[in-house]
Amino acid sequence: MTTTTTRPHIDTPTGIFIGGTWRRASNDTTFDVVNPATGEVIVAVSDGTIADAEAAMAAAAAAQQNWAATAPRERSIILRRAFELIIERTEHLAAIITAEMGKPLADARGEVAYGAEFFRWFSEEAVRISGDHTLTGDGKNRIVVTRAPVGPCILVTPWNFPLAMGTRKIGPALAAGCTVVFKPAEQTPLTALALADILVEAGVPDGVVNVVPTTDAAGVVGSWMASGLARKISFTGSTDVGKILLAQAAPTVMRTSMELGGNAPFIVAEDADVDRAVDGAMVAKMRNMGEACTAANRFFVHRSVAEEFADKLGARMGSLVVGAGAEDGVEVGPLIDEDGRAKVQRLVDDALARGARAVVGGTQDDGPGYFYPPTVLDDVDSGSDLMSTEIFGPVAAVVPFDTEDEVISLANDTEWGLVGYVYTQDIDRALRMGERLEVGMVGLNTGLVSNPAAPFGGVKQSGLGREGGKVGIDEFLEYKYFAIPRS
Repeated sequence: MTTTTTRPHIDTPTGIFIGGTWRRASNDTTFDVVNPATGEVIVAVSDGTIADAEAAMAAAAAAQQNWAATAPRERSIILRRAFELIIERTEHLAAIITAEMGKPLADARGEVAYGAEFFRWFSEEAVRISGDHTLTGDGKNRIVVTRAPVGPCILVTPWNFPLAMGTRKIGPALAAGCTVVFKPAEQTPLTALALADILVEAGVPDGVVNVVPTTDAAGVVGSWMASGLARKISFTGSTDVGKILLAQAAPTVMRTSMELGGNAPFIVAEDADVDRAVDGAMVAKMRNMGEACTAANRFFVHRSVAEEFADKLGARMGSLVVGAGAEDGVEVGPLIDEDGRAKVQRLVDDALARGARAVVGGTQDDGPGYFYPPTVLDDVDSGSDLMSTEIFGPVAAVVPFDTEDEVISLANDTEWGLVGYVYTQDIDRALRMGERLEVGMVGLNTGLVSNPAAPFGGVKQSGLGREGGKVGIDEFLEYKYFAIPRS
């Protein structure tokens, strides 16, 4: 089903935020932010230049010493205030997310709650930064270990969770005492600019958070990387771009956190509760229209229940309401742009040409907006392109398997290792399979692993480091050791 669309009204800053001041781009240029549900321009935003990037980095560097010296409790209070302001403005922020990114309002509200929680979580961690005190083995020296902020940080976020990806990085950075320069995705700058406005109201001092929207990501971020002032980069995005940033970090030996691509396997064993597995599949696949690095791409289902699972999943996905996210009752919004939709169609066409069966969907919608119907493909050949490519769309590819060894081999046959999902009623099998999966996170009988209280991240080419949880703040802290002779 598809609903009609309306053009939203969005009220948010549209400039560049540097040193506590809103300004236009240095060359006074702008770029359009487009509603993916209609293809219409929402608003024009200042297009940051390398000169703007340099000004932002200078502001962050100038503010670093004072922010690092700010009492942990004060940093905590500011983050807690920002959390409360985000919650108060849920409807406003959700409308912005839906307009520029496309997700239905219900999902956008969920992102606001999820994103806000990173500020609350790290407001609590700000006052728990600890060190150590012990003696050397021979007892002659005291060892005192302290923690210090790493310094100015570069934050680069994707478009699929424009609020949560920002708060997941800004929260621990500010809690640790680091200043930041922040480049949001070109497709979704409005949420980041609204977030900057909230941080000002929450009491973040001038220069601590600087936001530069731009169409010249390589130039702006490259300027920051080469500045010699930044000591840390935290990036969420594609593996290809992550590799470029890792190379750029090498000359200054910059600290890095990389949350990169995923190709999540979703395994349904022969003893699984199929209905429960379908429920989990709907979450793991359809959260954010499948435009998530945690999205289940490859559904490996035991041959004895594969047809039942595919048919039930097809029925559920086929009943979803597709349309502009701002409309009541919509469950599936558009993909981010035409390139994203065309990629999904190419992957589906390749699978169908190799013998897959379309249980539901399989052909993109006509008309305005970048919509793609929820699609389930059965009997997918393991050599299909979508088995080795991050789909980033509402497509579930079902592959039957016969043995545990076979499915683990198939699941691990990828360069990525972010998350895997396992459905079985045998706890021994669940733990055994989870341990054998080459991933950083495992969902056992659940289709949702993301939580601010948990360490988010992967292995292999899915990235480096962890975000969230007790360890999330560690990415923004350095150890300092004092050797003190005993008198």
